[in-house]
Amino acid sequence: MSTALTYKLAVLVFLENEAGEHLLLLRAKPPNQGVWSPIGGKLETALGESPFECAVRETQEETGFAITADDLHLFAMIAEKAYEGESHWLMFLFRCRKPISDLPATISEGQFGFFSRAAINELPVPETDRNALWPIYDRYKDRFVALKADCAPGKPVAVEIEQITPSPVPPPVGPAED
Repeated sequence: MSTALTYKLAVLVFLENEAGEHLLLLRAKPPNQGVWSPIGGKLETALGESPFECAVRETQEETGFAITADDLHLFAMIAEKAYEGESHWLMFLFRCRKPISDLPATISEGQFGFFSRAAINELPVPETDRNALWPIYDRYKDRFVALKADCAPGKPVAVEIEQITPSPVPPPVGPAED
């Protein structure tokens, strides 16, 4: 008989500097201890915190960088089933449109680094980040996509797109003027 797993609600915030390098955190604590990932954290559900509020709070807490909800673009929502066999995660992925200028100081969560997108492919990152989150970022960072991923231990991560919101459609061209 399998044990029921709980859902955790979290955000990841993809920050870039003026050069287009991504800010990543070498995590010092589980989950994802010892690997590089975007900043983020769990929603304060007891307070009724929204994903946008959480992204703003986590960015300030982890980097000292002050942003607003208007600086954020929600580009993906992913439901990860049985991540590390411990729990389910419903994650909201944000791209911050406001560039961060300085490398934040090391915190209890880990140390920071700026990396080009190509360099990230060579870093130790979580399997789900390598196989799902970064390709999703590359393809949908300016749109919106909803996904689900089966992350049960002992088998490859299987990601399925549930919905894509297309980019804005240009206005229809009117009749030609004579």
